[in-house]
Amino acid sequence: MSLSLSNQQLVPQLASDGCAGGQRGGRPGGRAERPVDPGAPSVEQGTAALDEGIPTSERRRRRSEDPVTALHYQLSTTRAEANLDVVVLVDDSGCLVAGAGAWPACEELAAYAPLLANPDAVQSAAVGSRIATLTADVEVQSLSVSGGEVLLCGRGGTAERGASIARAAAGCLRILRAA
Repeated sequence: MSLSLSNQQLVPQLASDGCAGGQRGGRPGGRAERPVDPGAPSVEQGTAALDEGIPTSERRRRRSEDPVTALHYQLSTTRAEANLDVVVLVDDSGCLVAGAGAWPACEELAAYAPLLANPDAVQSAAVGSRIATLTADVEVQSLSVSGGEVLLCGRGGTAERGASIARAAAGCLRILRAA
């Protein structure tokens, strides 16, 4: 038996052969045969391509010509890969350029990023206390783009977050230089 959406309700339907339990298709076990594309590479050809180091598909799943969207995709991938709570790209004054994670957390990390990169600039005990708390959980990397500085910050994750942030930095530089 399969379920289909009809008139805003789930309605049980029997398969074309009258069997319940979702068995469909003409093969034993209910598996349907899939048509074969005669122009598609064979399993052997795909294996040979891997052995020769030839890329068989595009590595990136999502792409965008819009730099802000591309930066968001880059940061989202980094956040998931490194299990980060939040990752942001900010200018040197703390203005959020792009981020991934809960928006309030992105805004907070963006505001503190310049002080995390330069803790000597802290002039308030309350702000200094928050910077000290964040420092243990945050990785900050400074990037130079067209003579200006942007900061890439990630909070949370594991001790290995530095390698993920470094890869994200390279991706962000590529996107920003192409813009």
